[in-house]
Amino acid sequence: MQSDWMKTRQTKYTLYVTVYLLVIIAVLGAANWLANRHNKSIDFTSSKKFSLSDQTVKVVKGLAKDVTITDYDKTSSFTTSRDLLDRYGNLSSKLHVVYVDPDKKPQLARAAGIRSYGQIMVDSGTKKEEAKSLTEEEVTGALIRSLKSGERNACFVKGNGEHGLDDSGRFGYSFVKESLTKNNYKTKAVTLATAAADAKDAKIALGAAPSGAKPEVPADCTILIVAGPKYEYPQPVVDAIQSYLNNGGRALLMLDPPLKMGKEETQDSVALDKMLDTLGVTVGKDLALDLSGVGQIFGMGPEVALVTSYESHAIVKDMKEVGTAVPLARTLDVKSGAEKLFSTSENSIATTNLSSPEIRVDPKKDKKGPLTLAAAGTVKATAKEGRFVVVGSSTWIANSYFGFRGGNRDLFLNMMNWLSSDEDLISIRPKEPEDRRLSLSRRQMGTIFSSSVVGLPLIVIAAGLMVWWKRR
Repeated sequence: MQSDWMKTRQTKYTLYVTVYLLVIIAVLGAANWLANRHNKSIDFTSSKKFSLSDQTVKVVKGLAKDVTITDYDKTSSFTTSRDLLDRYGNLSSKLHVVYVDPDKKPQLARAAGIRSYGQIMVDSGTKKEEAKSLTEEEVTGALIRSLKSGERNACFVKGNGEHGLDDSGRFGYSFVKESLTKNNYKTKAVTLATAAADAKDAKIALGAAPSGAKPEVPADCTILIVAGPKYEYPQPVVDAIQSYLNNGGRALLMLDPPLKMGKEETQDSVALDKMLDTLGVTVGKDLALDLSGVGQIFGMGPEVALVTSYESHAIVKDMKEVGTAVPLARTLDVKSGAEKLFSTSENSIATTNLSSPEIRVDPKKDKKGPLTLAAAGTVKATAKEGRFVVVGSSTWIANSYFGFRGGNRDLFLNMMNWLSSDEDLISIRPKEPEDRRLSLSRRQMGTIFSSSVVGLPLIVIAAGLMVWWKRR
């Protein structure tokens, strides 16, 4: 009797164990199935190091056709590339990530024209592009170039003291050129100035066209960029820009305040000012000063306006909590036909003292903030819609400010995307890895070594001896 009871109990126990094991196996199997099809991760790092940018998410989730990213590298290196590329694949079923070892599959590598390890190719079916390195900025840039067909030419006007595209100095635009190239734009300098016989300053006629020639914006310019001319534009040049806009052209006009300080002088372009006035934007003959004191945190003076709030226009609607620095800016008065993009804080003023390096605030004369610094609008003179953006500064995208916390670069590229009708690319872009190196003096290093390598082990040994002494 006792034996039968024991057998029954053992049978039940065996059954319980079997069911328990089956449940565990089923749960693990279901978890593995879900993990394979729904790969999710949470990034707890303060800088979101392991999260893809808004732009990448927007582009990948908006794919209308299949795209393949192929990493040609040694098998041993795939672990590193998977950390980034698999995150792309997890965003959309239309994006496929393939890993090919050129040594194991030489035919595939040869057919793709692979010459070295670590090449990453993006194929949208109609166009192939290479990412120059294993970074989000390069991979997303290659993805955009692969998806976008047709050439996009950014034409920078030269000849009147504008910023130079190949200038790598503080006020040059070499960073702008590099960034545009990565984002599917080709850059070139164009000359619009004509030989003005009545020009008082010979510098106005720099790069002049043959006498009698009518200035004209090249037909292949997707966007015309006026980047802070120091000398006044003659009327024929302004007429060419107006005609370009009337016929569906796109223009980014960055005009500095007419400062006269020492040997540095920026002439005001009266004809260009009048043209902008007809478009709904009146440029002020003043200088915006940020008196909030926030700029001191970044080592900047009041001449650099820090912008943190934006309007609802497509260019800036994604710029929440992203700051931009706008140095040496003039204010804009926006009327009907144009929209404000961003303004300074309330703790700012616009001074009309443009000939003294010293800051002189006159509460009776100076206009109080917030002060509008940028505007955008459209021109509908013909069947084609022209677009324009006006900014009261050209220095804000110079090399010394272009990389300011990522905001200046994003804002500039958003302007370019809107002007070229690539609104789907307007977003916050991948940022460079944050440098958080820890600098320690020799004394500090000695203290850390003594406390961690010597002190902690001695404490453990002492605690052990105390316990042994009490128990003996």
